[in-house]
This record gives sequence, C-alpha cells and structure tokens, in this order.
Amino acid sequence: MRCNTLTRRQHGKGMVLIAVLWMVAALSVIVIGVSRSVREESRVVSRARQDVEALALGDAAIQIVLQGMSSKSVLTGRAEKIEVVFRGVPMTVQVMPLNGLIDINSAPVQLLARLYALAGGLSAEGAESLAQATVVARERTDSKGGRAAFEATEDLLQVPGVEYGLYARLSRLITADLRGGGKVNPLAAPLEVLTVLAGGNVSVASRIAADREAGLVGIDTTALDATFIDSTTVRRFRIEARVPMAEGAWFRISRNVDLGSRARSGVPWHTFSSSHRFEPVGSKEF
Repeated sequence: MRCNTLTRRQHGKGMVLIAVLWMVAALSVIVIGVSRSVREESRVVSRARQDVEALALGDAAIQIVLQGMSSKSVLTGRAEKIEVVFRGVPMTVQVMPLNGLIDINSAPVQLLARLYALAGGLSAEGAESLAQATVVARERTDSKGGRAAFEATEDLLQVPGVEYGLYARLSRLITADLRGGGKVNPLAAPLEVLTVLAGGNVSVASRIAADREAGLVGIDTTALDATFIDSTTVRRFRIEARVPMAEGAWFRISRNVDLGSRARSGVPWHTFSSSHRFEPVGSKEF
C-alpha cells in the first residue's frame, strides 16, 4: 500500500514537471514571436522614415533644378542630367522634355505599332491590331460629346489587349500629357524610344544617346524614321531625382511639370503628376 502511494506521488510530480516544461516552451514561443514582431515593426518604421527623408531630399533637388530652369529665357530641348548636392547628399536629377516620349493621345498608329512590337515584344500582327485599338479608344466620344482621350498613361490598361506586363514594359516610354502633334524629339528620347525610332537598330540608338550624353552639337539623326521626328521645344518636362539610400539602394522621385503655367502657390511652374518608388541595389540609373 505504501509503495503504491509513493508511486502515485512520483507520477503526480512527473505530470507537474511535464506541465511546467510545456508552459515554459509555450512562453518561449510567445516571447520569440513577440520579439520577431517587434523587430519587423522596427524595420518597417525605419524603412518608412528613410523613404520620407529620401522623398524630401529628392523634392528639394527637383525644386533647385526647376528654379534654375525657370530663370532661363530659353528652355532645353534635350534630355540632360544635373548633379545636385543638398544637405550633403549628392543626387542626380534628369530633365527630359515630354516630347522625348511617345504620346498615346496623338502618336500615329504606325508609331504605336512600332512601340508595341519593339518595346512591348508583340508580334507584328498583334502590335498593329493593338495600335488600331488604341486609336479607337482615344477617339471615343465622352459623355459631353467631346473626344475622351487618355487622362493618364494608366488608362492604356483600359484598351482591350493591354495587360499589366505589357504596360509595365512601356510605362516609362509613354505620356498622356504632351498635347502635341504625336511626334518625338530624339534629343530628349530615352534609349528605348530611340530604338523604336530606329526601327529596332540598337547600335544607332546607342550612338545617338552617347553623342547626346557627351553634349555634342549637331547630332546625326538621319538614321531615324523622319516621319516620327519633331525637335520642337516644349514647356512640359519630366524631372526625376535619384536619391541614394542605405546599402546601395535608391529612391526615385518623378514630377511632370509645366513651365508655362503657375501653381496656386505662386511658383512659376505647375506640377500635374508625380510618383515615387524604391529601387533595389543594381537597378538601372536612368
């Protein structure tokens, strides 16, 4: 009888020990989970603070460049890069006249077809069909009986056949804000647009881009399709600042501005669209 009682006591102590061990294990899991959550929240807060700081720095650099542009009597007609240092942070600001991009509201169907084929990766037949659909979409009548047109480049996604992957490949090459004749200024065009104008000849496009980067005057553009070229100076620009961040990453701020109209604040330019995004290590500069 005494042996049985002792056995039951030992068994009871063993169960208590197991319960304590389970409680310790459960508490350890909770503590690890809370610690991990706190660390993750700290990283999120730190990243958000860095993004806000980078956005402020980029905006400051853009404002400095715009002040210099507004003081000139003649605006630039070519893409150029300007180095700006603000609060000890060196930044590169790119100034690009909007007629260096392809205007989806006025580009001829042939140019749109080239864009979809060469930059979008569509077949010749698919590119031609989509170009026709784009023209139909922008020429439709709105509720007031006028031409609807595209209000933003994102509206291209409303065209049947334009999927997000295609739009992502084209988004930095197009504009809906130019209000021009649909032709492109090769001295302002990025390399991908120059390649479209060159009918897919990358070497020709690269040579023109390199000559422009070197600041050469009288750049030879005769190898481009003259049907789509117009070097008229415009007052609408895309201004982009690239701000360095920790570990080699970047923060890009983009502003589309009109130097032909004043903002309500009184500054001699009007910002009509803006965007910003984080760019990982190794991302393309401009």
